[in-house]
Amino acid sequence: MAFFLLLVMLATCAAVPEDLSDKMLTFPQETKTANVKVTTSVQDFRAVTVCLRSITDLRRDHTLFSLATPSHPNAFSIFWVTSTNLFLVGVGQPFTRFGALDYKLNEWHSICATWNSASGLVQLWVDGKPSIRKYIGGSRISRPSVILGQEQDSYGGGFDIKQSFVGMLSDVHMWDYVISPREIQRYMDDRYFTPGNAINWRALECRITGRVLNEDKQVPCVVSSH
Repeated sequence: MAFFLLLVMLATCAAVPEDLSDKMLTFPQETKTANVKVTTSVQDFRAVTVCLRSITDLRRDHTLFSLATPSHPNAFSIFWVTSTNLFLVGVGQPFTRFGALDYKLNEWHSICATWNSASGLVQLWVDGKPSIRKYIGGSRISRPSVILGQEQDSYGGGFDIKQSFVGMLSDVHMWDYVISPREIQRYMDDRYFTPGNAINWRALECRITGRVLNEDKQVPCVVSSH
């Protein structure tokens, strides 16, 4: 019976649009195979915004978002480097480093990254706090392969167990433009933000491989002191 229930949970994320507003994806163990492949409704990008919520207790480097194209395994990626306490945002070959952003273990974080090919600027937001804007360059992104839970070192594959994500992810959205700081703040506050037009957590198309569970979202309890 337990095995049957696990299969049901693994199959919930399907190749038809599904509203996951009250759901989270749980990656319960370190693996080089378990992942979620997300279908984008846009195939050509000249600008990107990605927002997501995550929680993990990993004390090593790990991926948070991986988008590859046939020509670039890191066409747009968000990655955490533990040794230097830095986020890396990649657009094509170059990576830009972002520090001084509070990324604590075993706490939910809301993360957004933006990039525009016209200006070449990239910016990262963590829990409502924006980084400075940095130049990364980059050009058009076409034929995206989006993977959650694993870092793509090749188009749709090349996974490394030591870069895999263990924890929970939720509210993954992607836009083909840079959304405004006000809209990012609405996402951070989870209040009436415009859902992604390329990836929409409220109408998600995806395929799960391996042990990834689609579960009810956990909301932290607030204990009153009165």
